[in-house]
Amino acid sequence: MNGSVAAIKSEKKLLLRHFLDDNLSRFETLFACNPDSIFTMDLEGYLVQVNPAFESLTEFSVEESLQLKLQFLFPIEDMNKVFHHFHKASFGEFQNFDCRMQNKAGKLIDLNITQIPISVENQIVGVCAIAKDITHLKRKKEEARKVEVMHHILTDNVLDIIISTNLSGEILYVSPSSEHILGYTSEELYRKNIFSFIHRDDTVRAFEDRKSVLNEHVNGRGSYRVAKKNGEYIWVEMLCKPVIDPDTHLVLEIVSVIRDITEQINTKELLLNSEKLSVAGQLAAGIAHEVRNPLTAIKGFLQLMENQLDNKTYFTIIQSEIDRIELILSELLVLAKPQDLKFEVENIITLMENVKTLINTQAIMNGVQIKTIYDSDRFTIRCDRNQLKQVFINILKNSIDAMPKGGVITVGMKQHGEGKVKIIFKDTGCGMPHHILKRIGEPFFTTKESGTGLGIMISKQIVENHRGSVHFWSDKKGTMVELILPVES
Repeated sequence: MNGSVAAIKSEKKLLLRHFLDDNLSRFETLFACNPDSIFTMDLEGYLVQVNPAFESLTEFSVEESLQLKLQFLFPIEDMNKVFHHFHKASFGEFQNFDCRMQNKAGKLIDLNITQIPISVENQIVGVCAIAKDITHLKRKKEEARKVEVMHHILTDNVLDIIISTNLSGEILYVSPSSEHILGYTSEELYRKNIFSFIHRDDTVRAFEDRKSVLNEHVNGRGSYRVAKKNGEYIWVEMLCKPVIDPDTHLVLEIVSVIRDITEQINTKELLLNSEKLSVAGQLAAGIAHEVRNPLTAIKGFLQLMENQLDNKTYFTIIQSEIDRIELILSELLVLAKPQDLKFEVENIITLMENVKTLINTQAIMNGVQIKTIYDSDRFTIRCDRNQLKQVFINILKNSIDAMPKGGVITVGMKQHGEGKVKIIFKDTGCGMPHHILKRIGEPFFTTKESGTGLGIMISKQIVENHRGSVHFWSDKKGTMVELILPVES
């Protein structure tokens, strides 16, 4: 029986060799020049033919290879798989599988192997294997898998919300942290428009910021109020980055990181209100003086009215002075009372004139004259009027304080490029040295004995919230502050 089996194997091995010898010349170029490793085995697993690529891959010479059996090429942990597929191929089934091969130096190589049964005279006499080196591909897949796992770990556990939206603002992806911060699950937010969650007073600003990201292909940053599931609003900072197609250079989508900054905003509000109270206290002396003068006039004219009740001129003067008192007091109340942010279209020249009226008495008491130069009689801007007034007051007060012996403050306003206005405050004080100028705006940094160091910091923040910028220049001839703000077309 054993002799019969051996005879059959020997016969099939002989048929295989004849088949290879007869067909080698027909496929010699394909066999010899193929970049993939090709090796042929008899039904016992002995190698009977290899190509040059096999030599290069395994580092075995042709002579060495033809002495090898299948199990010597593969690590023991992959052997079951290799023999399973070889057994199926020896029964006439085409096989394709991934495994590892061990070369002469013991290095493991990832392969994709295709096994093709060789049939001669209607019987399987051997198996031809084509092995493709996929070590680099496996490594790339493993790296990609690790990146994907890390991505899921980060997005699933990061406290900020990571969100992806298409060009129209529809949410394509949102990280699970949305449920913790906003109360919405990822599924509830999918395909919703991001603008439907932004406070209506912040929508225009958010839209303009997003338009800059889309049109200019730059990263964007903005702070807005966003609705939670329970109806409450929280302040968030949104950092946006466009995803750009490398071929068309068009924006495909926008990826944003959203961070809850409600606590920071509340802290800034406390600082702002503290600064408002400080300014109100400092202005109290000037306002008292301003109120005292019209009241003195009223008292004098009232005394004259006892004898000249028919003289209407006095009534007009009295009404004018009372109106002036009401204007000053109303400005003081607005300044001292905390207000919700409310962006509306305002004439910035009117705002400046109101501030000038409020602070002019303090300026006169310090021998300071405030001059205004406007290139136009109307610059309209979308702003929170009370916050901008706070900025103007802070700057003008600093200018007055910088001129204890008196001087001139020139306030200029002119068009700056397309869609912007430049506001310049220039005083004739002694200026600031460079080491102090570069620290302007740092919290709690001040050169005044009774100062808080918060005025300029808060002013810069207000201007930035209005999508503007602040610049400072100073020398021995004085200091100049430049505000650049977007105007309404």
